[in-house]
Amino acid sequence: MDKKLTYLDGLKQGLPICFAYIAVSFTFGLVATRNGIPVWLATLISATNLTSAGQFAGVELIIAAAGYFEIALAVFVINIRYSLMSLSLSQQLSDDVGVFKRLIMSLFITDEIFAIASTTKSRLNFPYFLGLATTPYFGWAFGTLLGGLINNVLPERLQSAMGIALYCMFIAIIIPPAKKSKPILLCISLGAIFSCLIAFGIPNLSMGFSVIIASCLAAALTAILFPVKTNENDNTDNTNFLPPTGGVL
Repeated sequence: MDKKLTYLDGLKQGLPICFAYIAVSFTFGLVATRNGIPVWLATLISATNLTSAGQFAGVELIIAAAGYFEIALAVFVINIRYSLMSLSLSQQLSDDVGVFKRLIMSLFITDEIFAIASTTKSRLNFPYFLGLATTPYFGWAFGTLLGGLINNVLPERLQSAMGIALYCMFIAIIIPPAKKSKPILLCISLGAIFSCLIAFGIPNLSMGFSVIIASCLAAALTAILFPVKTNENDNTDNTNFLPPTGGVL
């Protein structure tokens, strides 16, 4: 019989994720406060969203004075993968995890937490998942707070220089999987090409909608060219198509 996972088991497995999240959310705190967002608001965003790519995109759109619908749609497209992760984890949950508990768990699903939870050999239960999410959650919020507070005491030139950390983070996210997977490399390349074409072809289109259109076109074309063939008897591991661990996407 499989060992029943406990809250303490999850807490131990979540610690490495916590330390990585502090580093990434520290950058988010710097970027947000550097662009006029109060420290408390940046921390609140991290405490209620827990998604770096969506948060960075949302903050950039807020700074660019984008509309509510545009911001909501852009963040929805970026974060839609969490729906697929939720569906996958729901097949591993123990029978005593009801709807209310599932709703609570859904807030804490990230790429790294999903990767750890999906590889457990035992059935997932509510205490274990909460333990797994506890330290990453507080690490993400604390890193944002720390970045925001430190940014207020940094010299202006250093604040400006720290802005490049955002682009470095995105490069660090996309390069490792692109080196291992041709479909991912193609998708990234197509996204960049479509973004440039849209920027030059439709210069008046806002950044948010440009990102949405380019992302959807690149993902759709890649899916057509490189379909993932699966069937009920296929035990092939498709984790190569999952985002890399090391930072919330």
